[in-house]
Amino acid sequence: MLDATKQNQEQGKKDRIIKCLVWDLDDTLWKGTLLEGDRVELFPYSERMLRLLDSRGILNSVASKNEDQHAREALSGFGLDHYFLFPQIGWSSKSESIRKIAASLNIGLDAIAFVDDQPFEREEVAFQLPQVLCLSPDQVEDIEHMPEFTPKVITAESARRRLMYLEDAQRTASESEFQGSPAEFLATLDMQVSIARARPIDLDRASELTLRTNQFNTTGRGYSVDELNAFLDSDSHRLYVVELQDKFGGYGIVGLGLLECQDDIWTIKLMLMSCRVVSRGIGTVFINYLMRLARNTESRLRAEIYPNGKNRLMQIAYAFAGFREIARDGDFCLLENNLQNIQDVPAYVSLRSEE
Repeated sequence: MLDATKQNQEQGKKDRIIKCLVWDLDDTLWKGTLLEGDRVELFPYSERMLRLLDSRGILNSVASKNEDQHAREALSGFGLDHYFLFPQIGWSSKSESIRKIAASLNIGLDAIAFVDDQPFEREEVAFQLPQVLCLSPDQVEDIEHMPEFTPKVITAESARRRLMYLEDAQRTASESEFQGSPAEFLATLDMQVSIARARPIDLDRASELTLRTNQFNTTGRGYSVDELNAFLDSDSHRLYVVELQDKFGGYGIVGLGLLECQDDIWTIKLMLMSCRVVSRGIGTVFINYLMRLARNTESRLRAEIYPNGKNRLMQIAYAFAGFREIARDGDFCLLENNLQNIQDVPAYVSLRSEE
């Protein structure tokens, strides 16, 4: 019978994508125990792996039982502190620390891997959070060849993903300090949304979004660049991309929509939105944009969705937009909108589009 850690590792399926590696510190990132007064030294693999993961758009964080300031000073002394987002350093259980990291990054637990030299700590996480991929330090050097850590596509957005999260942290800090309503705060961001037909140059990022986005993906499946490229040459399909920028910086492409246009019926075959921008209302702006296009061409608008547990928020978004179920077959659900109640673009958003 497999122990909990091995059972946990068995869940690392080939189609799984790790978005964040959470590191223990003592005898994992560095050799030695900080609180025992050891002169800690980085393991040879540590800095190389941090740089590699960062270049692939995979984030890094820390879950360590240590004295917070002392550990942060050590990380800073090695020049590595900037790699770690939302580090959890203290005396909480490792599973609780990982929960906090996942919540701060707004990613699922199944998108997290955890490396720790202590079998007890790995077992505790494996038992409490079976979705998390647990690793021992002797597996770290294998990470660069593991499929879970090897994105099929690496884009410009991938290479600056950590910086995007730091920009998000600035937004969050600004919002927490703001005295006023949520709508008033959004008005201060100077949000500029661009919706356009996808171009060949957009397809790497579009494919990456389909592979990384789970909670706000109506199909739950990924599309390769070649698959998406075929839609660009199709007379019966329209592929749209959504970009967002605000006063803190650019998000790049954050949304994707694929429509099949047959006679007087348009069907949204795929709708997805990066979880990083959902709280900004950008998904609602995009859905209503497509509704307006359909109404202007006197077409009926339908939408397909494959509920899978993770994408319930997309079901809710469609429901709030006025889509109603007209057919169901197993996991497949077909919706339709009567296009009678289309929301205006919020005053806090500047929308640019080709149509």
